[in-house]
Amino acid sequence: MQLLARDDRFLCGIYRRDLKVIGQLGAHDQHRMNTATREALGWTPWFAAHARTQCGGAESVARVVAVDRDQLLLLDDSGALRARLAGKFLYEAVSAADLPCVGDWVCADRAPADDFALVHGVLPRRTSLRRKAAGGAGDIQMIAANVDVVIVVQSCDYDFNLKRLERYLVMARAGGAEPAVLLTKTDLVEPAVVAGQMAQLSHAAIDVPVMTLSNVTLDGMDALRRALEPGRTYCFVGSSGVGKSTLINGLIGRAALETSAVSGTGEGRHTTVRRELMVLAHGAMVIDNPGMREFGVLGAGDGIDASYADITGRARDCRFRDCTHTSEPGCAVRQALASGDIDADHFENFLKLRKESAFHELSYAERRQKDKDFGRFIKTAKKELGDD
Repeated sequence: MQLLARDDRFLCGIYRRDLKVIGQLGAHDQHRMNTATREALGWTPWFAAHARTQCGGAESVARVVAVDRDQLLLLDDSGALRARLAGKFLYEAVSAADLPCVGDWVCADRAPADDFALVHGVLPRRTSLRRKAAGGAGDIQMIAANVDVVIVVQSCDYDFNLKRLERYLVMARAGGAEPAVLLTKTDLVEPAVVAGQMAQLSHAAIDVPVMTLSNVTLDGMDALRRALEPGRTYCFVGSSGVGKSTLINGLIGRAALETSAVSGTGEGRHTTVRRELMVLAHGAMVIDNPGMREFGVLGAGDGIDASYADITGRARDCRFRDCTHTSEPGCAVRQALASGDIDADHFENFLKLRKESAFHELSYAERRQKDKDFGRFIKTAKKELGDD
């Protein structure tokens, strides 16, 4: 079966790039994607239990591999299929976070004569990666769902930033995924620079797997490939220009994704324009993401506690259970700061993220309540008009 038909009606919108990419894949790769079993795509008994109650059976379930507004590209046992969101599903969605994102499992039905399947619902997410949407509205933007590992990519030359890295790790843990770090472009700096950055990670008590990679010399590529396990989903996130698409090209073994050089100042240039999930030859799944200039946190209390375990662990020895670690007597955290056991910048970032998360969570809760109230008002008004 051919993965996607080259229909002129289909050569518009988001799928033009899919055809370009798939056209570069060899026959073996296309066959692999078409014959992937649901289990190979990350399907588990946990999802099956929810599908039985929400989708009327596992036969109508597919995984989302690309999204653009109300159009999606799905993958199931039979291969790739195009889909749209059903009108009733769109109407009942309270916020953008309720809509499908890359990595989701969705309930989808398609009649034999239809070009597009209709998505009627989204199965519960086992894990998720999200951020506060840009702007001041307090909305949530979903990055990816049902991700096993979030790999935060930073380049060793211009992009290494400990505070930004901690922000990513917090949101990965808050959504239930395992975090990891990948330092790229090691060929552009001296080994002492890489060693110094690794030391900074250790000093900041960042206890996640850390890998290094050069997309030029390919040093570290084999180790990265071995770390990606079949049947698991890995989401690569980071700023523009750190080499995410280039390294995924290396994993795929061909130039399937567009790449571009960074600017003369070392600032990244956006190449990836949307998120997409790809199945590698050995069975691991990777999600490429556009570069993100900001990554606002919200509802990340558990992620903050886990990422700053050195601080929250000390806090249990404070004299007061509600200690704010500012001026209270008997504060074990302040004592650790004074002795140098906790880095001051590390602590300041902890306080900043905790405050930011609480503020954005309150804003989101207020907005969601307003949306629900407005939805009830519309339903009541329509009922009253019908009664008249």
